[in-house]
Amino acid sequence: MAKKLVIHHDRIGEAEGKALIDLCPFGAIGEENGRLVVGAGCRMCGICARKGPAGCIELVEEADTVSIDKSQWKGITVYADCSDGRLHPVSLELLGKALELAQCPRQPVYALLIGSQVEEAAETLLRYGADKVYLYDAPALEHFVPEPYTDVLCDFVEKVHPSAILVGATSAGRSVAPRAAARLGTGLTADCTALEMRENTDLVQIRPAFGGNIMAQIITPNHRPQFCTVRYKIFSAPEPQAHPAGELVRMAIPPLDGRTEVLAVEKKPTEMDISEAEVIVAVGRGVKREGDLALIRQLADRLGAQFASTRPLVECGWFDPKRQIGLSGRTVKPKLILTVGISGSVQFCAGMKSSDLIVAINEDPRAPIFQVAHIGLVGDLYEIVPKLLERIGEVQA
Repeated sequence: MAKKLVIHHDRIGEAEGKALIDLCPFGAIGEENGRLVVGAGCRMCGICARKGPAGCIELVEEADTVSIDKSQWKGITVYADCSDGRLHPVSLELLGKALELAQCPRQPVYALLIGSQVEEAAETLLRYGADKVYLYDAPALEHFVPEPYTDVLCDFVEKVHPSAILVGATSAGRSVAPRAAARLGTGLTADCTALEMRENTDLVQIRPAFGGNIMAQIITPNHRPQFCTVRYKIFSAPEPQAHPAGELVRMAIPPLDGRTEVLAVEKKPTEMDISEAEVIVAVGRGVKREGDLALIRQLADRLGAQFASTRPLVECGWFDPKRQIGLSGRTVKPKLILTVGISGSVQFCAGMKSSDLIVAINEDPRAPIFQVAHIGLVGDLYEIVPKLLERIGEVQA
C-alpha cells in the first residue's frame, strides 16, 4: 500500500499552520507562498495527521497499481560477461542460480551473449544448462563499450520480454545494467547476496542495508524486467551437461550508438585476486601492531595461502584494498579460510561465509565470527599462532 499526505488548506489558519510546523519531528513541514507544504524530509510517520489540528492533514493509503501484465514476461536471463572469448566465471554461477529460481514457477532459462566470434562461449553456456542462448555477434561488439552493449541489451528485452535479468557485478556488468534499467524504466538492485522467486514471478532481491544491520528484501512488483547484479563467488556453478539440449538463437544487430570508438586495447599485467584463492589467512583488528603481521604472514606462507584483511586494516594503510574481504572489498569462496583476530561483522561475513571450511581465532567467545565458523579457537592469537606454526612444521617435517 502506498501512502500520501493530503493537506486541506481551507481548514488551516495561522495557528493551525504553526502547530503543524512545530509538531513535525523531521522539520519536513514548512510554509511557502502563504501555504503549508510538506518537503522531502517527510518520513510518512503520520504524526501530523494523528496529533495535529483535527482535519488539517490526512494520511491516505492507496492500493498499488499494477502497470504491466506479468504473464507477458517470461524467463530468467543471465547476462553472460565475455571478454576475449572467455566467459567470466560469475556468468556460470548465475546460470546455476537461474536454474534453481526457474523451478518455482517453472520458467525457461536464457543466456544473453554479446561479442564477436564468441560461438565457443555460447556452446559453453548451453552445456551449463541454458535453454536458449541469444547471441549478438558482430565485429562492432568485439570490445565492451557501454553504450552499444546497452543498445543490444534493450533490443533483447524488447524482443524476448524476459521476466528477470541476472548480471554479474563485474566492471562491464556494473556499467551496462544500470544504463539498461534506466532506459527501460525498471528497477535494479546492486550486489545481491541472495535471490528468491515468488509464484507471481516477482524476484526477491536480498542484500545488506543500513551498514549491514539488516537484510533488505527488495522487489519490483510493477515493472519488468527485474534487474539485479550479483558478485562473483556468491553462488555455485552447475555441473556441465554432456549432451546439452538448449538452442542457440542468432539475433539481428540493432542500430548501435557509435559515438565511442576503440582505437587500441592495452592489457594490464595480471594481478593477484584473492577471489580465486583456495586458501586464505585473513587478519583483523585483533592484531595490535603492523609489525605483528610478520608472524601471521609466516602462517599464510606455511599454508600456501593468500594474505587478506578486513576493512579497518586497509584504512590504516597496512593492506592494499585488493586484499580486503567484505561487501566493500572482495567476495571469496576458498576451500579454507583462517581468520585471525577478526570479530566477524556482517559486512565481512557476507564476503566469505560460503567458504568450504572456516577456522576462526578470537579471544572473545561471543564474537560473531564464531556463528559462521566451522572450527573456533578461543584465545589470544599471539599464543595460538606460534603453536599452529610449530604444529604445522612438525606435520610438514
